[in-house]
Amino acid sequence: MKVDILASGSSGNCIALTTNETTILIDAGIAKTKIEKRLLEVGITPNRVEAIFVTHAHSDHIKGLPLANKYKIPVYAGEREWKNITTVEDELIRPIGVGGIFGCGQFIVSHFNVHHDAIDPRGYVVWNLDNFKVSICLDTGLVDKSMLNAMRHSDIYIIEANHDPRMVEASDYPNSVKARILSHVGHLSNEQTAKALRELVVGKGERIYLTHLSSKNNLPTLAEMTVKRELLKKGYQAGNHYELEVV
Repeated sequence: MKVDILASGSSGNCIALTTNETTILIDAGIAKTKIEKRLLEVGITPNRVEAIFVTHAHSDHIKGLPLANKYKIPVYAGEREWKNITTVEDELIRPIGVGGIFGCGQFIVSHFNVHHDAIDPRGYVVWNLDNFKVSICLDTGLVDKSMLNAMRHSDIYIIEANHDPRMVEASDYPNSVKARILSHVGHLSNEQTAKALRELVVGKGERIYLTHLSSKNNLPTLAEMTVKRELLKKGYQAGNHYELEVV
């Protein structure tokens, strides 16, 4: 399975997953024209996209949804999250309720609840026909047992490592923004992400992508070091037991 992270961070998020002839997007948080350009840069023509799965309706995850209208791409999002999504044509709307597994070309997609200050936010689990499993966990303030259970035994983990709490506290953000980021419906710290990955990674060569890093309250080297240190407690070393990339 090919993973292309087309955008990551507060300026926009968009992930392309491709297997053989099928491509799906997780989020479309940059302008439609930028998504088209970045898809072409990685060898994917936009009309090959078979579905878009939205984690939640904040602008850095849905800005580019007019792409769906242009190419008639079905868009999946939490049933109640559609209250805040107004740019998708009615015939392309696919609400996700409780339960449900979706077939999209050569992919099977499931979902799980996350903890973020949106109405009905979701994470996603994607399998190809060879049972290769990818888990995507973006904006969430914590990782609970049900989320861990949904993501277990993945071959690829795409997970946010948004901030270092000390950098948030020392930032010039208003106190209300600091409280939001650090809350249980905010974003994952490096430490939270590292502890979740320690629960999940079994050293079978998993690929880990650390995403949605704050440009002001994190450093790629800090996020990477925090995760590596936690996984080393299980005896796992990057390059031998797993692969790690910060994007």
